[in-house]
Amino acid sequence: QVQLVESGGGLVQTGGSLRLSCVASGRTFSSLTMTWFRQAPGKEREFVAAIWFRDMTYYADSVKGRFTISRDNAKNTVYLQMNSLKPEDTAVYLCAARASTIARPTVRTGDYNFWGQGTQVTVSS
Repeated sequence: QVQLVESGGGLVQTGGSLRLSCVASGRTFSSLTMTWFRQAPGKEREFVAAIWFRDMTYYADSVKGRFTISRDNAKNTVYLQMNSLKPEDTAVYLCAARASTIARPTVRTGDYNFWGQGTQVTVSS
C-alpha cells in the first residue's frame, strides 16, 4: 500500500504561481511513477504531468511550458510547480502512483493504484 497526501493548493490570480507537494509513504518512493491529475467541476479527471524512470517527465499539452514536475526521493515527495496560471487551471489536483516502468506512463486514471485526496487550486480572473 502507498499513502499519498497533497498540499499547497489555494487561491491565486491569473498569471500567479503555486507549488503543490505530494508526500508518499508505505513503499520505496524511488520505485514509483508519480503523476498529477486534475478534475474540474463537471469534467473528467485529466492527466497533467508524470515523472518516472530516471526522472523522465511528461506533460499534458495544456500545461507544457508552464508546469514543472519534480521529485525528491530523500523526502518521498513529488512537486508540481505551476506558473502563469490561468482560470482554466482551476481544479482539484490529485497525486497518483503506480509501480514504475521504463515505458512512458499511461495517462489513464484506471491504471493507477494509489491516489491522494486532492488539493484545490482556484485561479481568479
